[in-house]
Amino acid sequence: MIPLDMTNRDDQVRVITRDELRDKLDRGDPIRLLMALNEWAFRAKHIPGSEHFSTANDMFASLDRDDEIIVYCTSPECHASVALYWALVDTGYINVSRYAGGLTDWESAGLPLEGDWVRAG
Repeated sequence: MIPLDMTNRDDQVRVITRDELRDKLDRGDPIRLLMALNEWAFRAKHIPGSEHFSTANDMFASLDRDDEIIVYCTSPECHASVALYWALVDTGYINVSRYAGGLTDWESAGLPLEGDWVRAG
């Protein structure tokens, strides 16, 4: 169950930087990169290698407890990834982190994106 009161938990979230995420993707590390936004947003624009699940049941069925899981959404102000982070941690996943910069930070650095709204370079 996702906690309703996220206050005082935000500062306990393990975070990963853009450079750390990019390095993991460049190396081909076996990470599970989860976009916390809805399916429409995922189809519009996401970081290459990202996954999206329509339901929590689908997500939990797909993930292993020892997977390295990185969650993200649009920006530090978007708390969808914080809610997903705690849903995973509270369910027993131990190797979870949040890329707080999200799509905004990734795109502002000129890094590649995929999706229907991504302009061909």
